[in-house]
Amino acid sequence: MNKKLIIRNMVSGATALAFSIPAMAAVEVYNQEDTTVSIDASFNTFFVQSDIDNDLTGVDRTQSRIKMGLLPNWVGFNFSKQVGDLKVGGRSSFWVTINDSDTAVTSTGIDVRQFYATIDSDWGQVLFGKDFTLFSRSNIFLDEMLQGYGAVNDTLGLVDGQGVSFGHIGSGYHYPFPHAQITYRTPDFGGGFKLAIGLIDPGNTTTDTGAGRSSEESLPRFEGELTYNTSFGDGNSVTAWLGFLQQSSESDAAGVDDVDSQGFSYGAKFKTGGFAINLSGFSGEGLGLLLGPAVDSALGLQNLISENGKEVDSDGYVAQASYTMGAERFVISYGETTVETSTEWNNSTSQVAWFHDINSVLRTVVEYNVNTLEIGSAEEETSTIALGLIANF
Repeated sequence: MNKKLIIRNMVSGATALAFSIPAMAAVEVYNQEDTTVSIDASFNTFFVQSDIDNDLTGVDRTQSRIKMGLLPNWVGFNFSKQVGDLKVGGRSSFWVTINDSDTAVTSTGIDVRQFYATIDSDWGQVLFGKDFTLFSRSNIFLDEMLQGYGAVNDTLGLVDGQGVSFGHIGSGYHYPFPHAQITYRTPDFGGGFKLAIGLIDPGNTTTDTGAGRSSEESLPRFEGELTYNTSFGDGNSVTAWLGFLQQSSESDAAGVDDVDSQGFSYGAKFKTGGFAINLSGFSGEGLGLLLGPAVDSALGLQNLISENGKEVDSDGYVAQASYTMGAERFVISYGETTVETSTEWNNSTSQVAWFHDINSVLRTVVEYNVNTLEIGSAEEETSTIALGLIANF
């Protein structure tokens, strides 16, 4: 595989990475006549130093950066209006990279990661527009290290460039890349269950691309997630989930194989007192390594989706433990993804971190992580120290 192509595509593609953290206390700016408007925002900056030992390229180096973490900076706008028996809502969020000076005098990337409307009633909710997808959604949203730093390496172009770090993306779960969708969510049922089913805008995963392509997706991508939440006793809770993805791309072009991508994501999070255990994973075929099959294909990682006429098997998991004591939270985390190509890829990330809440808005992070990317018998190991400051509104 052409590693220069991967690096070039990943640097440009990384700026598109952004996702929501658990709901925060948005600032309400309007509340009249059954209509509300609120704004939420998050800002983070890390000092990081990465030591890179790279057998894949034979180039070792040490690089310091002032950079974003796994989460970019964003501002979001929320709308809600009660109209008879229906509650009509909407959200638009804008995600910003702070690292324009790395490649140009001014080229700050602004991405619209969410732009959707919702209709709520006693029968559930319909969401239509652009939002994060459902496969691996809880795997990443419930990650104990979501506001940390995580995996970077030179092979995938993540140390330099304008984009975010990758947390456990590609080393434990896929990123639920935002796509146009129509998604239905049920009300809570059965004592804590909720089901989401989505029709997702599909993407071409074959090598038959470009103008005049014969490849087609005759059906949308189907994704879903069943979640379960319950609390019991004093400070005890359990969250569990099971998700799926299915999409097919077909082509009549000579020498081009059809690709059927399918997979399952799953996990559970247990809390008791100040302790929390988070376990998640996925398994499937034709999924790729990082951002889901359609986006990985667009980034030039097609060989990690299908090879020699067959969809590539992959799996991964994340195991985490945390302890919260007042304003302090301590986390230990490990995750890895294996993609079973003829030259196997294995990507793992180990993290330890200390989060300190200065007040209800400000938080500091001290993190040490090691990312190891193995391609066949060669590997790159990148060790990173990250010191971050976060402000959430």
